[in-house]
Amino acid sequence: MDSGDLIDLDITDVAHGGVFVARHEGRVVFVADAIPGERVRARLTDTAKSSFWRAATVEVLDASPDRRAHVWAAADLDVDPDLRPGGADFGHITLERQRALKQQVLRDALERFGGLTGPEVVVSGAAALHGADGEVLAAESEDATGWRTRVSLHVDADGRVGPYAARSHRVVPVDDLPLATAEIARAARELTARPGRVDLVQPADGRVRIVPRPEAERAGRGRGRGRNRAGAPASAGRGRADAAAEVVWEEAAGRRFRVDAGGFWQVHRLAAHTLTAVVAEALRELGGIDDTAQHLDLYGGVGLFAATLGELGGAATRVTSVESDPRATEHAGENLADWVGARAETARTDRFLARLNADAGAAERARLSRGVILLDPPRAGAGRAVVDGIAALAPASVVYVACDPVALARDLGSFREHGYEPRRIEARDLFPHSHHVEAVAVLQRAE
Repeated sequence: MDSGDLIDLDITDVAHGGVFVARHEGRVVFVADAIPGERVRARLTDTAKSSFWRAATVEVLDASPDRRAHVWAAADLDVDPDLRPGGADFGHITLERQRALKQQVLRDALERFGGLTGPEVVVSGAAALHGADGEVLAAESEDATGWRTRVSLHVDADGRVGPYAARSHRVVPVDDLPLATAEIARAARELTARPGRVDLVQPADGRVRIVPRPEAERAGRGRGRGRNRAGAPASAGRGRADAAAEVVWEEAAGRRFRVDAGGFWQVHRLAAHTLTAVVAEALRELGGIDDTAQHLDLYGGVGLFAATLGELGGAATRVTSVESDPRATEHAGENLADWVGARAETARTDRFLARLNADAGAAERARLSRGVILLDPPRAGAGRAVVDGIAALAPASVVYVACDPVALARDLGSFREHGYEPRRIEARDLFPHSHHVEAVAVLQRAE
């Protein structure tokens, strides 16, 4: 069979990456826009590999009770698969089933790549933000839309503006952006720009910033953290670097954080609040923070989690934020000014750990052995060198904030080889209607 051919398939499972599993004459077929338990008619989109094919659903022959009209009409089944925008690959599934599928993917990854068969990990939604009197100040919408405060769109050579079609670099103009905040969706409808990428950013002050990234400038830039980054170096009507380098304010856990408009911050409007709350609660359950210890926040960005450690430990907390982006490190230094023992260092995490392991004296190693090392790596994970470097410092606890189940599981498997076992893994659905899920794992040495 060839790409473009239609084929009827029984969907048996979910796979990592937002696709679903079927088989045709023994060959695995990864199918988009389906649900386990359904029988669908699908168009083959890639038959180049002998080990598996890819396909997209065009008709549902036997529907799951969890199927609904797609939350993004532009991505529904009545649209040609080549024209469906990416970014909402679970948008045709009820929210409860979405979270059950994410839970299954996470559990399977932990077992397959991490060797973990422990307690069930439940995927729950974003935490509501409460005021001092208990009043709910912000919460997830009932249909889990309107949450993206950072959106990347693209402009092709003909001036068309929109997201890429799923699994392609083809621009698809759309009429709406249901996952984005209303203000970003409104700004997107009025957007014009040069060919390349354009990021729309809405920080805590509510005003949308437009950060273009023309193709000519993208070619000369390295990649950033690679995860939900809405960064770009240009803006119409301003200096080339001004739009990306404009300092804006974000808020989490009752604190304000300086960050560049083009810098890294969580895209869900409640994500930073939710993740810091999960980290803080987990560490309190372990007895809190030793205020005589040395703590590390690796891949630290602008100091979000370093501040969480500082809040738990008090004004004298020794915490070092390590980040490869100099601008983010500069902001982290400002954001951590309330703690006399806090500092921010610009370095690649693997090199920082190698240097620390080589140079640390007995007193510093003793402080690190009583401390917490938190890491929030990009989607690819931390990798063996970073895990080995952390384990060599023998911290009392490791907190791993992850946005990819497989990367998390692989790194947890490496930590387990060093004697660190997860005491708690909590997953949060901070990317509703997509296949992505965040998880926080707390590890300690096995007794």
